[in-house]
Amino acid sequence: MDMNKVFFQRREDSFHRWHIINAQGKVLGRLATEVATLLMGKGKPEFSRHADVGDYVIIINAQDVVLSGNKLTTKIYTRISGWMGGKKEFTAGQMMQKDCTEVIHLAVQRMLPKNNLARTFQTRLKVYKGQEHPHTAQMNTPKNLV
Repeated sequence: MDMNKVFFQRREDSFHRWHIINAQGKVLGRLATEVATLLMGKGKPEFSRHADVGDYVIIINAQDVVLSGNKLTTKIYTRISGWMGGKKEFTAGQMMQKDCTEVIHLAVQRMLPKNNLARTFQTRLKVYKGQEHPHTAQMNTPKNLV
């Protein structure tokens, strides 16, 4: 490459890999930072903030994720509908019992950048409660592209 030329990442030049992460016994915050880094593609040499070079991430065993300390009782999630009296608060324990995948989605969403690319990154995150997932066909990537 010439010294006076700049590499500019294009959409058609990027290749998206698939990663499977087992959440069993992992702390929620540390799992979310790892997933956010993979979704943005920060570990790739062709990373650019303006370009979409991130990967797909599948999280299995979401019901076995661990919250450190006493966050199950003290961490509060707030949902506001916009109507009078429409503010609802849930503890992390209630959210884990209701839908454990939503807790992981929220943790990863809040670690992504607040721009238009974040929506694209969020669509590449797939979270499942159990061991099974329907993405077995995508895991067979060609060897010359990896």
